Amino acid sequence: MDGAEERIIRALPEVRTDPLSGAQAIIAADRAQRPGGAPSCAPAAPIDPASDPFAEGNEHMTPPELFALRDPQLPADGPGWQVRVVPNLYPALAPLSAEERGHRPPEADQGQARREAGPLAAHNAHLGLFTSTPARGGHEVIVNSPASVASLGDLSPAQLSRALSVWRERMRSHSGAACVQLIVNERLEAGASLPHTHAQLYALPFVPAQVARERERFGAWADRTGGSNLLADLLAEEIRHKERVVALDAQAALIAPFASRLPYQLMLVPRLPAPRFEDQEGDCGAALLGEALARLRALLGASPPLNLYVRTAPAGAEHFCWRIDIMPRLTHIAGLELATDIYLNIVSPERAASSLRAL
Repeated sequence: MDGAEERIIRALPEVRTDPLSGAQAIIAADRAQRPGGAPSCAPAAPIDPASDPFAEGNEHMTPPELFALRDPQLPADGPGWQVRVVPNLYPALAPLSAEERGHRPPEADQGQARREAGPLAAHNAHLGLFTSTPARGGHEVIVNSPASVASLGDLSPAQLSRALSVWRERMRSHSGAACVQLIVNERLEAGASLPHTHAQLYALPFVPAQVARERERFGAWADRTGGSNLLADLLAEEIRHKERVVALDAQAALIAPFASRLPYQLMLVPRLPAPRFEDQEGDCGAALLGEALARLRALLGASPPLNLYVRTAPAGAEHFCWRIDIMPRLTHIAGLELATDIYLNIVSPERAASSLRAL
């Protein structure tokens, strides 16, 4: 086989399956060569602190705070905070009472809640095709910094660590939820309605299908291997092969996932497996998260639009391990993704890891 034939074979698209979720992705690196196909991003526009509702000094522009990391001598809803939590002004979930927040329903109770009468109950009585229940839970905004910056990557290591500590604090406060999902959307291209870096926390009364699939795969792997942790074994294999590892420190590893759905997707995994992110102490991967964001900015020339989420153990998870997924939004999600839930990635994770590792 000559060199040209070898390059053609290596360039053939691949269908890869994510070991954690079972989801499939097509890795088609040659598509980056088409006109306008190469991933790129421009710097975010500066934020005007005067009109920024999340800036220090503009506390009157938000609902009253639920929690803040501040000097205890300073009054609530005023300056002097480091991380601040407020209810979402346009919540996706109706709030629960304090008593309801402290009770995590068992799986049987969740199933009963799904069967409770909703607005479609009368129409649904005969065929059982439609289900509807009240969307109740928690929906909070965690303002990661008092400064008007657009990205977590703009925060100092100390401030990023403080932000993650508040993420864990608020996740613990909703321990009664069936599933606690923390997300970060940065920039309009990734769905952020406000440019100031912030996280959103959803305390869901049910376990979403994708999270439930991951829970099942963790359990099935433990049954198959005599109790091994799926993500711990995956990380051990990635470290052994090296080609998708971007960086390591004493607490965590940063890898480009084998079945990456998006260009330069990254996953932060604890070196010591633990089911719940909210139960961790200390830096808890903040240093490596900051390094990941810095590497992306150095490679792309600016902090990219991105979605980030923390996966933590949902209700009913006997075997699990938390992680943080970082999803730069450098290409469009289009018809194939919407029709099939199969993502088309034009940058192989091996190439992404090599480029980011070289920095």
